[in-house]
Amino acid sequence: MNVTEWLYQLAPSPTLLLLIVLLVALCESLAVIGLLVPGVVLLTATASLAGHQHLSLPLLLAAAFVGAVIGDGLSFWLGHRQRERVHRLWPFTRHPEWLARGIMFFKRYGDFSILIGRFVGPVRPIVPMVAGMLNMPAWRFAAVNIASALLWAPVYLLPGYLLGHSWDKLLALPSSSERWLITLGLMLIILGVGFSWLRHQLGRGGWVYMRLARLSRETPRRRRLWLALSGAHPRNEIPLASLALLVGSLVALCGWTLWVLEHGNPSLPMDRQIRTLLASLTNSWLQNASNIMALIGDMLGIIALTLPWLAWLLFSRRIAAFLHISSALVGVGFANLIFKHLAGRIRPDTPDYLTGSFSYPSAHTSTSIVLIGLAAAFTAEALPAKRRMWVYWGATLICLPMALSRLVLGVHWASDLIGGALLGLVVCAITRLSYQRFEHRPLTPCPWRWLTIASLALLTTRIIWLPHI
Repeated sequence: MNVTEWLYQLAPSPTLLLLIVLLVALCESLAVIGLLVPGVVLLTATASLAGHQHLSLPLLLAAAFVGAVIGDGLSFWLGHRQRERVHRLWPFTRHPEWLARGIMFFKRYGDFSILIGRFVGPVRPIVPMVAGMLNMPAWRFAAVNIASALLWAPVYLLPGYLLGHSWDKLLALPSSSERWLITLGLMLIILGVGFSWLRHQLGRGGWVYMRLARLSRETPRRRRLWLALSGAHPRNEIPLASLALLVGSLVALCGWTLWVLEHGNPSLPMDRQIRTLLASLTNSWLQNASNIMALIGDMLGIIALTLPWLAWLLFSRRIAAFLHISSALVGVGFANLIFKHLAGRIRPDTPDYLTGSFSYPSAHTSTSIVLIGLAAAFTAEALPAKRRMWVYWGATLICLPMALSRLVLGVHWASDLIGGALLGLVVCAITRLSYQRFEHRPLTPCPWRWLTIASLALLTTRIIWLPHI
């Protein structure tokens, strides 16, 4: 019995599964609670289990429909009955902007806000309550509630249901490969959540930062050291997050590289098993997408992406940002050449345009992380602290397929990607530490729309007219 079959055996009975779908849909639509429940993830997972068990699709959609209608109905009733007290209830006492956003959304779109809000995460559980607060007629709310739930249920459940229904056919996985999929997935989730949490705690105002600041006041020597370190930066803030990233990624890079080199060529056992797994998943659209990512991540692709932005930094006299980003991209390129020469690791497959190039580490991965990581860092710097996490998660979701495309094309081992990611993080940390030491002009306002259009136009031209050269 493989791991997938074992996991599906733990699935609830069809009746219980329908009840779970109903309750998740209800909670997803319920005022306040819907903000805390990861409804999309839970509905996709339960729909996948239902599809694997060949549960009746009409029954599944009906359960989600009923749950959504009840959830919105209860929210409307709560808003109508408690309209004078809602703003004094938790969590609106701590986050009044949530309620204000829902009111603004409802006033802007009227009855359509119930339909639109059903598909918009931040306002989904708030708008029905606001409709009750603002005395929307009950019969009109019921009509829009039912119509929107009829559309919402298939949109949210069909992808997961189809995935579960055809899982075995789509993925004829080699033996023991599920172990690698689950292990890699858990590692990515743990690292992503851990990085987000730690970065927040190490920032000014975070628990770890405040704790270290209090400890520094206990003795004169610690106080002098803390003042010296913080005084070296314009905002009198020690960049603990960048320092921790540098130390952690540098230690991990050294240890990982030594481990890879000790095993020699051609690869680690992990690399061979993951390569076998991906070979079984290869199809035409995946190959085409990976080829496009290969063009985006090579030298010409990076130049096409960055040229408009670097030109704007230069002509707008943001010299510090221009020098640091340019130096980071050049530096990671030289670092890749040095590492590849020292490791001398053979690629699993070497197309003509990569003849003479070694495998470890993945230059596409490291360069992508430097480019996207620095873009995320500079963007997050201009945002409130609570919103920065989403920028870094977005950057991660962009870098991940870029790295995995190298495995699909068969030009890298999995361990090359890990080495490339660690190298990219080291360069990002060094760049940010250097940049934070100086006074510099803010990067806002920025004509980001026009710069994005220019980057995409250059990149499209590069992909169409300048394939692998």
